Amino acid sequence: MARIPIVYNLRNLSQRRVSTLLTALGIALVAWVFIFTLALAGGFEAALRTTGSPQNAIVVRSGSTAELTSIITRDAAAALQSQPEIAKAPDGQPLATAELVVVWNLVRKNGTPTNVVVRGVGPKSSALRPKIHMVAGRMFRPGLDEIVVGKMVSERFRNTSLGDKIKLSGREWTVVGVFDAGRTGFNSEIWGDAEQLLQAFRRVAYSALIFRLTDADRFEAVKRDIEGDPRLTLEAKPETKFYADQSEGLAKFISYLGTTISLIFSIGAI
Repeated sequence: MARIPIVYNLRNLSQRRVSTLLTALGIALVAWVFIFTLALAGGFEAALRTTGSPQNAIVVRSGSTAELTSIITRDAAAALQSQPEIAKAPDGQPLATAELVVVWNLVRKNGTPTNVVVRGVGPKSSALRPKIHMVAGRMFRPGLDEIVVGKMVSERFRNTSLGDKIKLSGREWTVVGVFDAGRTGFNSEIWGDAEQLLQAFRRVAYSALIFRLTDADRFEAVKRDIEGDPRLTLEAKPETKFYADQSEGLAKFISYLGTTISLIFSIGAI
């Protein structure tokens, strides 16, 4: 008698092949979506957490949670770079740089379009990011329509190999170098001269300012000076904390989205 339910269930599966197959596929799809979203969230979080340098600080507009939503005027950037606590480069200039961050739509090699971060950088940007090194070609020359691309961009997107030309905001740019930024988020970016990109994207202000202090213990004092100046309406954070905060918010959003989709698929599978 105990075998009857088992035999009945097995016979039921063989008689309802289509519904059985659809149910199995539904369950498999739920598991795949859930695992994929968790892996995606973990990948973003790991990349952003390693993007910043513990020696650097970043200044953005007060209340901004990302460089894309931040604005720093030229006057404010000049005032910030004149802070006496900022370390000096070998040439005697402040080890600081004002940068522009925008997104632009490019086509992957498989034909699907997606947004890529385009970063306008200054002469001191490379010194502030020691993890970055050129693996092909050379660094762009300031004042020219030249760009360098991260290794992941070169591998995944069309017209981003060394020597290729690509259009950004209506202007044609030449890819003169490919850089490797390790496991940081910079590996998925395009870099060019900040002044040229400001003109191309019709911007009049920067997105953020990055600097290195002569003494990291002085950060809190510098932070109070910057945030206490009513003319600036800016806030300063350690670069590692800034990107860690971004990664936490992004990872939570992707996890919630994946859980919601998985729940909907689960109901459908049931």
